[in-house]
Amino acid sequence: MVNHVWGLLHHPEREWYKISEEHESVSHLYAHHVLLLAAVPVVCALIGTTQVGWTYGGSETYKVSLANGIALGVAFYALMLVAVGIVGSMIHWMARRIENRPSRRDCIIFAGYIATPMFLCGVFALYPAFWFCVLGMVIGLLYSTYLLYKGTPSFLGISHKQGFILSTTTLGIGVLVLEALLVVVVLLWSMGTDHSVVWHLFR
Repeated sequence: MVNHVWGLLHHPEREWYKISEEHESVSHLYAHHVLLLAAVPVVCALIGTTQVGWTYGGSETYKVSLANGIALGVAFYALMLVAVGIVGSMIHWMARRIENRPSRRDCIIFAGYIATPMFLCGVFALYPAFWFCVLGMVIGLLYSTYLLYKGTPSFLGISHKQGFILSTTTLGIGVLVLEALLVVVVLLWSMGTDHSVVWHLFR
């Protein structure tokens, strides 16, 4: 099912070539990778916020009701699925001046795989302390950046110079879409607990 996860984490450069040779479709990517991995942060956040509760460094915790947690989880899940397609389309648009421009399909597949570490770092949400979740997002972003720079030339079939330029642009615009999404979701989950949580965030 998610047979590329270990390869991307352990030997990404070799795994990118392997993924490239498979010529999979976007529907296959979603069915066998994105739909499964995107569930990791959703399920972990649901468990953490309903059973453990949010904390912001003090002794107080703020729990989300199960009904609110499920509703927020569904919205979170849908947003992540859409974000993968948006980031892939952005990569395709940013590559418009490259002579051997990769297809939109390849760009969306590429976006789905570079998001892998960020999905996996969703396990940090099992203990929803604000600083701990931020740490998880930073770790996910750093390794996604590593996959991005490693994979752009080999998977998209462009030169290393073109790959570096495209990777840098993608990092500055595309991947940050997913990070912004996670920040928004953290705020949504927080607001699902109690209006007083908003005060703790902004005071």
